[in-house]
Amino acid sequence: MDYGLIGEKLGHSYSKDIHEMLADYKYDLYPLEKDEFKPFMERHDFKAINVTIPYKQDVIPYLDEIDENAKAIGAVNTIVNKNGRLCGHNTDFSGFLYMLQKHNIDVAGKKCVVLGAGGASKAVVAVLNKLGAGEVVIVDIVKTEHSITYEECFERHADADFIANASPVGMYPKCDLSPVDLTRFPKCKAVADVIYNPLQTKLITQAKDLGMTGVNGLEMLVAQALYAVEFFLDTKLDEAKIDEVFQTLYQKKQNEGA
Repeated sequence: MDYGLIGEKLGHSYSKDIHEMLADYKYDLYPLEKDEFKPFMERHDFKAINVTIPYKQDVIPYLDEIDENAKAIGAVNTIVNKNGRLCGHNTDFSGFLYMLQKHNIDVAGKKCVVLGAGGASKAVVAVLNKLGAGEVVIVDIVKTEHSITYEECFERHADADFIANASPVGMYPKCDLSPVDLTRFPKCKAVADVIYNPLQTKLITQAKDLGMTGVNGLEMLVAQALYAVEFFLDTKLDEAKIDEVFQTLYQKKQNEGA
């Protein structure tokens, strides 16, 4: 494999379509079970790869260097093999930033709730902090040093202005699930979901029904892919291609009933 994506379950992925629209190379989906992950990383048998759930943090010990962005987030989604040296980057940060700016979602000084505490969550939190969020609350199934439970969130943070879903709840094939009921957050003005399959999650459907700005993860996915291609090929691409590819892919997936 020259270029591709590793992760545990990749049946829902649109990354092959996106990369092959953005660049002139073959892009493979390469699902890895837990016991296959270590030998794959030790072989270095690729030019450049993207990384998704659940390996965005697990890849770090195998890398020779990671950039400041990935280091600050503590997760890597892009790896380039430079003559045997593995270099890690995180383009989820830039992808999520693009999505917020594209939809004029202003989080400066606002209370922001982030659902989920994995690799995607770390990138979301880093963007919110960069944009000057007033308070960032991380919510997960289990309480940890950095996250609170959903019950605590409903009790203490129902006044949130913005909610980001960085958990897998609502992802294909379990499209009928939603991580929270948005009626519990009467002050919320905008919701962003990093999930892109289905094209509109149950969470985003409810956000729009309640008059909130609701954005699904497909634009973030295309944006982070464009920034990944720039690392893969050591080049610079026109950001206008993000919307071009997004529109094409959105129509294609709608026609397919995604």
